[in-house]
Amino acid sequence: MKNIIALAVVAVLAACSSTPKEEYEKRAYQERQRQEKAVESTISNAPSWMTELPKSTNAVFANGAGASTDMSMADWKAKMFAYGKICVAAGGRVSQQGRMFMQDSGETAMEQSELAIKTFCPSVDITGTEIREIKRVAEGSRYRTYVLVALPTGDANLLQKRKDALEAAQRGQKRSAEAFKELDAQ
Repeated sequence: MKNIIALAVVAVLAACSSTPKEEYEKRAYQERQRQEKAVESTISNAPSWMTELPKSTNAVFANGAGASTDMSMADWKAKMFAYGKICVAAGGRVSQQGRMFMQDSGETAMEQSELAIKTFCPSVDITGTEIREIKRVAEGSRYRTYVLVALPTGDANLLQKRKDALEAAQRGQKRSAEAFKELDAQ
């Protein structure tokens, strides 16, 4: 009797095996496995600063990630996300629109989504933002780029200080010309 129960348990477990037997089911199963591995790879290859940004009293940090079949496009996407985040962190605005359609029916789910981002930072000057780190990873036939950017603040931002000094010099030159015209008029 025990043998019959044991055989029944083994038969049930074999029937519930996670690897399908039919050819087309195998293909679908293998595709799901490939997609899961790609997601796991994305997470495991991500640098620690993708989940926890560095902290500093002299800089603001932001990160971004992008993937593409073209390495330059993957870099560009990652930088665009990071610069958009640094703009917001510095008090600016980023225009963003998204559309999503999702459908579930029985065993299948379908999702289609679009995201349009316009990174324009007119209200905040992010001069001096620099790429702190960049990491590129191969994901099958695609490139994934992770980027960390830093915006130095205060005296640490040498480019901003130089830009401010140039603007002050230009204002001074313009004002001095105006001041001499005012003196000459009197």
